[in-house]
Amino acid sequence: MWHDPGAVDPPPLSLTPVQPRNMQPAKVDPATGLLIGVRQVLSPHFDARPANAVPELIVVHGISLPPGEFGGPWIDRLFTGNLPPDAHPYFREAAAPGRRVSAHALIRRDGQIIQYVPFGARAWHAGPSEYRGRAACNDFSIGLELEGTDDIPYTDAQYDQLARVVRGLLATYPMLSSTHITGHSDIAPARKTDPGPAFEWSRFRSLIA
Repeated sequence: MWHDPGAVDPPPLSLTPVQPRNMQPAKVDPATGLLIGVRQVLSPHFDARPANAVPELIVVHGISLPPGEFGGPWIDRLFTGNLPPDAHPYFREAAAPGRRVSAHALIRRDGQIIQYVPFGARAWHAGPSEYRGRAACNDFSIGLELEGTDDIPYTDAQYDQLARVVRGLLATYPMLSSTHITGHSDIAPARKTDPGPAFEWSRFRSLIA
């Protein structure tokens, strides 16, 4: 076959196998309420749920610290009560004296999962809130944070990991249901907008169907 010496040969086909997506449900230890095999940064910002209260609702949040910036130690520091107020102007409000917040778990942009509070305990994630006429959502909910903003698309890894965590929770806590998963903005609409329009609810729900 004639070969044009000036032509550029195409690169060889890659023989590196494509890594399959891990869509198996995350494993939750029902005795401790902890995810197995994830990073644990346990927060002091939690307490016991009220008597006879169990997880019945999953709340999806969005968070970035400082707003619009990803990575860094600041979410860990906020949820463990060690956010330095002088490190960024926004932190003066976020780290105000007496402000103690947390979530059960965070999923970073690359899909890394970090747990802060055992799922059986009450994390302080929702604030004043109401779900279908029932107030004080912290009492009966699990709060899952996604590192992101209202208007920047969340990543493929975040959707996959969120689905894995939720499927693991549904398998562990019998009072949870795929029909009772909502956004922070839905339970506190006067105060909160997260996870925002960037979160594709239909995409997420298809992953847990």
